[in-house]
Amino acid sequence: MQINFVESKSIITKSNIPNIDYVINPYTGCTHSCIYCYAEFMKRFTNHGGEDWGSFLDVKQYDWEKIKPQKYNGKRILLSSVTDPYLPLEMRYQNTRNVLEHLVGTTAEISILTKSKFVTRDIDLFQNFKHVEVGISISSMEEDVSRKVEPAASKPLDRLNALKEVHNNEIPTYVFISPLFPQITDFKRIIEYSREFSDRYMFENVNFRPHNIPRILSFIKEIHPELVGYYQELRNKPNLWDSVEDEIIQYCESKHLKYLVAFHHGGFSKEKK
Repeated sequence: MQINFVESKSIITKSNIPNIDYVINPYTGCTHSCIYCYAEFMKRFTNHGGEDWGSFLDVKQYDWEKIKPQKYNGKRILLSSVTDPYLPLEMRYQNTRNVLEHLVGTTAEISILTKSKFVTRDIDLFQNFKHVEVGISISSMEEDVSRKVEPAASKPLDRLNALKEVHNNEIPTYVFISPLFPQITDFKRIIEYSREFSDRYMFENVNFRPHNIPRILSFIKEIHPELVGYYQELRNKPNLWDSVEDEIIQYCESKHLKYLVAFHHGGFSKEKK
């Protein structure tokens, strides 16, 4: 792993994500090495064009005193969008904690999303915010499957149990079932395990990009070779996702859950509040 220290002009940047005003990415790069990662495009903007995503981490250097909490009052902030805020190396460099410490006092709505059990370290900080929620993303509760698609992320049960600890400290929580692999991701099992400590659910389908297609198809061929043809069809026939959405919606409605389906094939999402 190559570690670099890079001076950063900003740590909280304006967002192009719908309904999110600002994003915080304390690092460039991500050591979780997920095979489906959508953030690899960052390489060409950060002088890492010839390097493998997951082989480097840029630790942003910033004057934390420049953060003015009141500037973000009434805004919505996501931590993070193209890295994980609680990578194992966060325990050493603490960029995420530094940002949060200097945001205390804001009335912004802060949403934290991670695949890491280390999120529990900052429960004391979360309790200092008026509007904060913590979510974990997960695509499977099967440890062997998770290890193939998210090699260096926390084990599925570890991250779910970390979310339970956050919830037990009276902090709003959510589960982001993403990416959902049809006929592989058992979203019902994830929901049933977490219903007592998750306030809401979000669903995102696997997003095929030119750089990740070979890895995804190789993964499918290894664990469910009979599904390779189906996944190739999914790439070319977006309407095949409709039945997957319908199953999610019917299940969530039957359980009276708060949920959001945010699939990438029609520019829309279906929400139940």
